[in-house]
Amino acid sequence: MRTIEAAAISEAVAKLSMDANYFLTDDIYQAIVNAEQNEESPLAKEILTTLSENACIARDEHMPICQDTGMAVVFMEIGQDVHIVGGDLKQAVDAGVAKGYIEGYLRKSVVDDPLFERKNTKDNTPAVLHLDIVPGDKIKIVLAPKGFGSENMSALKMCKPSDGVEGVKKFVVDTVRNAGPNPCPPIVVGIGIGGTVEKATFLAKKALIRPISTRNSDPKYAQLEQELLTMVNATGVGPQGLGGRHTALAVNIEHYPTHIAGMPVAININCHATRHAEIVL
Repeated sequence: MRTIEAAAISEAVAKLSMDANYFLTDDIYQAIVNAEQNEESPLAKEILTTLSENACIARDEHMPICQDTGMAVVFMEIGQDVHIVGGDLKQAVDAGVAKGYIEGYLRKSVVDDPLFERKNTKDNTPAVLHLDIVPGDKIKIVLAPKGFGSENMSALKMCKPSDGVEGVKKFVVDTVRNAGPNPCPPIVVGIGIGGTVEKATFLAKKALIRPISTRNSDPKYAQLEQELLTMVNATGVGPQGLGGRHTALAVNIEHYPTHIAGMPVAININCHATRHAEIVL
């Protein structure tokens, strides 16, 4: 049994909070550069150039890529042979988010009551925390700050099994077209198919932290990812919604078994930055 101090988790989460907001991952940055090189619309090309320059400035100056530094979504894979000591896990995560957002001068965007008072918590807590118990004696932490220009464009549909692949395609393309410029395209589209209503939405969110250079391990879903990317880019929404060939950088699908009577499909859209950072303790 390996022990890990709760304080070490807090420090790791604090660093991830800043890193995810300052440093674009290599796969996303390269996708923006490639889109810029292949874009035919002069305006869209100019926008993509600006996005790549912005990412470089954020990296070099340790400044946020976007003014909306998001709500912290934390995925943790905890080895079953790990024992966390010295504090409560959730409190440790929230302490790390607070430290990172305060010391990193990141915008605090979380309100304590979603409906009535909506008072800012002033430290961007609490985080949204997803836990998974896995074999081993390590803890993997992925922190994804989720801005709400893109989050608000998410969608869920309880499809019928008879809707089939074509029904899923139509739902995805319609959702992207209706989102228009709001999620700051070129976007990354995360799709969750199967499970139950909450499982599908979790899968859609988790799909966004998979490198966009990696396709689904199932060839059928990998092919669907590519088909959907082509269809989404054919909408002509383009960078920042001003037209062009690159509405999306990638489409990532995660799937799970489901009930014979249903086929939940969730779509979680992310902006061009698709921020996330990870560490293994």
